[in-house]
Amino acid sequence: MAYQPRVLDGFERPQGRRPTLSPRTAFLRMCPVDPELLKILACPETHQPLAEADAALLAKVNESITGGSCKNVGGEAVADALTAGLVREDGKIVYPVRDEIPVLLVDEGIPA
Repeated sequence: MAYQPRVLDGFERPQGRRPTLSPRTAFLRMCPVDPELLKILACPETHQPLAEADAALLAKVNESITGGSCKNVGGEAVADALTAGLVREDGKIVYPVRDEIPVLLVDEGIPA
C-alpha cells in the first residue's frame, strides 16, 4: 500500500498516527498563560505574585458558580465557569483567564 498522507489543521500526518508534541508544546497547551508572562504578573490589589490555579481550586470555584452562589469582588454574580485562572499567593482570590488572557481587574477577582 502506498503512503497516503492525511492533512489535518494544515499539517501532513501519516495515516493512523497522531502527531507527537514536543515537551514545550505540550506544556504550553496545558498552561494557559505564558510562563515568562506569569513571572511578572501580580494581583492588581495587593501586588502579591500569582500562580496558576490547580484543578481542585477550579473545581471548587466552578461548583459555586454552577450553584449560583458565586459573586466576584465587585458584587456581580459570576455566570461562566472557569477553564483557567490565576490565584493570588495567599490563595484568597482567583482571577479568571478568558481566551488565554488573564483578567486582572480587582472587581473581576473571585473569592476562592
